This record gives sequence, structure tokens and C-alpha cells, in this order.
Amino acid sequence: MLYNLLTSYSDTYSFLNFFNFLTVRTGLATLTSMIVVFLIGDKFINYFSNKKITNPIRSDGPENHLIKKIGTPTMGGVLILIGLFSGVFLWADLNNPYNWLLIFITFSFGILGAFDDYKKIKNKNSKGISSKIKLIVQIGLCLISLLILYNFIDSEQTTNLYFPFFKNLVINLGWFFIPFYLFVIVGSSNAVNLTDGLDGLATVPVILVAACFAFISYVSGNIIFSEYLLIPYIEGVGEVTVFCGAIIGASIGFLWFNAPPAKIFMGDTGSLALGGSLGAIGIVTKHEIVLAITGGLFVLEAVSVIVQVVSFKLTGKRIFMMAPIHHHFEKKGWAESTVVIRFWIISLILALIGLATLKLR
Repeated sequence: MLYNLLTSYSDTYSFLNFFNFLTVRTGLATLTSMIVVFLIGDKFINYFSNKKITNPIRSDGPENHLIKKIGTPTMGGVLILIGLFSGVFLWADLNNPYNWLLIFITFSFGILGAFDDYKKIKNKNSKGISSKIKLIVQIGLCLISLLILYNFIDSEQTTNLYFPFFKNLVINLGWFFIPFYLFVIVGSSNAVNLTDGLDGLATVPVILVAACFAFISYVSGNIIFSEYLLIPYIEGVGEVTVFCGAIIGASIGFLWFNAPPAKIFMGDTGSLALGGSLGAIGIVTKHEIVLAITGGLFVLEAVSVIVQVVSFKLTGKRIFMMAPIHHHFEKKGWAESTVVIRFWIISLILALIGLATLKLR
């Protein structure tokens, strides 16, 4: 909004062309989002504490959670989204359809997550919306977002699937792109949601993945860099860099309050929104497989739950002491901070591997 206003006067005041640089606006979006979260964070937490908007703890979870985490405010995702959208609406080009696709996914998934959190708080348990209803709503929201994609974004690469490490390995998914689109966004949203079980555990990997895709979207939207790296050039997708910057800034600001011991949890409001946005970013930049690599920690957490459920239904036995897998290590006696920091290290390694795929072709 501010960017569009400033550049409308660039013909009169040439110095305003400074804001046309993606790197400048990405930096400003990052700073804006971070500062907004810093400024309102304490007041936000105090308000939620006073209103008893607190996190219901799983009764079957690690015993120390019932002692340490009970009474901690939740729905911190609202704080993240306020910061994120502050950066986006001020510094992103609102004439770019990619931004509106990402805004819709992030906002709608955030609303779904907020309703889920509300149900948990109201019923005073950790169940919330049933998984079936949540999945149906997520699919419905993705189908609506597909209308934005097909009607407002004209790209020949939309239905293509590009494979990293190979120069010319491309598959046109055709109509199969629709279920693939649903799988990536819904899967990413739920994977981040499953990872958000310990203080700061999901926040840092989100920052790392967003940082990787800030770079990926920048080079994908630049014809010179994309040709040099042998990746698809997608006109206009460079604008996604600003959105990634806003995610990074809002998440860094939130980490200040969410780092162990957390003063607030992001809840489903934040995890579903951030996961959905990362999935959508992977889709529009045509680096879905790289998303699975850089976000490998999220994939691991989701797979651990799937394996646990399938094993129990087929054999009556559990592979892990508790799923998602971060709780398994807690049950084995790892301190929460140890689990979190080691998982952060794994996420950093995977992010570096994901970036390496841009050059190893």
C-alpha cells in the first residue's frame, strides 16, 4: 500500500525509485514486521493472560508439560499475522497477484486455526476441531485459492513439476496438478502444526525455510539469475521475496517471546497460517521438492505421526514412545531445550542442502 503510493509519485520525485528495489522492500518488510511484533508483544501477552486465553495441555503428553506449560497464553499466531501483514501491506506490490494468493492462503488458514484454538480454549481440552472437518475446510480454501491462481496468474509453468539436481527433468502434471496443489499446501500447513509442540521448535525452521525461499523467489523472478542457475524464470514471482521477508520479520519478533521458556504459544492460528503460506510459496516458485528438503524437519514430524498411527492400527504396537517425534525424545529423557536446539540444527542443515540444489544441476 505504502509502496504503491510512493511509486505513484516516482515520476515527480525520482528518489522514490529507491523503493522499486526488491532487496530494499524486503528489508523494510522484515524490519516492519519484526518491530510491530516487538512493540505490541508484551501488551498482547498480558491481555491474553488476563482473559485466560491459555493453552490446554495434552493429558497424555510429557509429564513436565502439565507443570511448566499450563497457563501459558496461546493464539500467538494473531501476533505473528499482525506483524506479517503490516510488512506486506506497507511494502509489497499489491498489484501483483502472487501477493493476493499468499494473503488469502495465510489469512484464511489463520482464521481456521483461530477457530480451532477457540474450540480448545472453550472446551478446555486439546482436541479442538475434528481432524476431518479441519481437512475438509483446508481443501475447500485451497480450491478457492486455485481460482485466484488460474484467473489472475498467467504462467506457462504453473502445472510443471521441476526436479532439483537435474537440468531438464520436468513433468507437466496437467489435471493432476490440482490434487498435487492441495497436497503441498494442506500437507505443509499440517506439518508445521504438528511441529509446533515445544517452545520455539517450529518458529526457527519457519524462519530458515522463509529465508531460503526469499532467495529462491528473488532469483526465480530475475531472468539473468534464473538462466545462470538453470531454474525456471517466472515473471513477477520475485515479489514473493517481500512476503518471505515479512514472514521472517514477524517470526523473529515472535521468537523473542516464544523462545524457551515460552511466554506465549503460536497455536494453530500461527502454525496453520505459516505452514499454508510456505506451501503456497513453494508452489508459485515451482520449487515444491526443494520445499520438502528445506522443510525436512516438518516432513519428519508429519511422517512420524503417520507411521505411528498406521503401525498402531495394523499391529497394535507403537514405533515411537509418543508422536510427533519431538515428544518421543522427551519421553526418552532429553531436556526440552536439547530437543529444540538439536532440531534447529537439523533444520539449518536441511535448509543449506535445499539451497545447494540451486547450483548442483
